Amino acid sequence: MLESGGRIDVVYTDFEKAFDKIPHNRLLSKLKAYKLHNTIIEWIKNFLTDRKQRVRVNGKFSCWTKVFSGIPQGSMLSPLLFIIFINDLIDFCDINLKLYLFANNAKLYCHIKDMLDIDYFQRGIENFAKWTERWQVTLNIRKCKVM
Repeated sequence: MLESGGRIDVVYTDFEKAFDKIPHNRLLSKLKAYKLHNTIIEWIKNFLTDRKQRVRVNGKFSCWTKVFSGIPQGSMLSPLLFIIFINDLIDFCDINLKLYLFANNAKLYCHIKDMLDIDYFQRGIENFAKWTERWQVTLNIRKCKVM
């Protein structure tokens, strides 16, 4: 791209506590939108819901509390569920914006040749931000970089 002129603007993002914060009901709605068989959706729902957790500090335990979000880590299913959850992000951003997803990171970039490209890139970034708000995914701003 650089050989054809212009510059490349890049935004590196990091989804904050990505696996811990995925809302179960929103993930299940996406699974339904992908038209997965109801038996599979129910199986995943059972995998995610009715979980409880507690914390141990200095050898003492807190009370058990219900968990309403998050994908249990350490399971082979967890990365797949996270990818399914963020997969539509690519379609949500502008077509002129390039977006690569890897684990809990997203890289957005655009070949900037003129002011129109800057507008496309800005629109894509705004769409990215709207998606994160809509699906209740927050960014770890300390780990996000602009180049």
